[in-house]
Amino acid sequence: MMIYPTMELQNGRCVTLDKGRLDEAMIWHVDPVETARGWSAAGAEWMQLTDFDAIEGRDTNSELIEEIIRSSEMSVQLAGGMRTREHVEHWINKGAGRIVIGTLAAWDPQLVKELAKLYPDQIVLAVDVWQGQVMTEGWRSQSAFTPEAFIEAFADTPLAAILVTDIDSDMEDVEAQLGLISGLAEKSRTPIIASGVVRTSDDISRLAYISNISGAIVGRALFRKSVDLSEALEVAQSAHEPVAEFQ
Repeated sequence: MMIYPTMELQNGRCVTLDKGRLDEAMIWHVDPVETARGWSAAGAEWMQLTDFDAIEGRDTNSELIEEIIRSSEMSVQLAGGMRTREHVEHWINKGAGRIVIGTLAAWDPQLVKELAKLYPDQIVLAVDVWQGQVMTEGWRSQSAFTPEAFIEAFADTPLAAILVTDIDSDMEDVEAQLGLISGLAEKSRTPIIASGVVRTSDDISRLAYISNISGAIVGRALFRKSVDLSEALEVAQSAHEPVAEFQ
């Protein structure tokens, strides 16, 4: 299982959100570029980078994102505000390893299917779930889709992965309930990346034993230091190693 250390940017700074509110972000006084390099040095092969300003239609962080892509020595899965073909292709051309698309998939599913065929293994479908429905526009709008129906609509699409965020668990910040993500992983033909459910390394251990979970997003827990990245990577790597049977 892949661990995706996750950085969220707002006005050029690393932030995390409390209860999903963009206007109440907690600022972390760290250098985004050096933080990404540190994650790479710890052994991470991928990171997720979410641009909160792009969700609101601003390109404040563009130069910083380009620098992180160029210098981090790992692949970058980029999320936030991917609302047009041009925006998606711009960041693929700038070197992003994968692009996460959510709102556009609800608005224009055919376009997202076309992009997935044009860029195999580079398009990730974001399924943000709150109270049983898929949310769009940075969790601010509730769609008419259930997560099961949304995932089924892209069943034959060559996606790199489906990123499922359990908003209820993420916003409450209590011990993660894995029922939503495990249920969707069981039904999906595409590997699932779990988001919103990692508080401790124990959560990574639990996720690793759910079928069809290919990765986990770890963001706020890294900044709060309730998860050590090196330990998380080790837990994820060792979860499925064979255990010798002694007679």
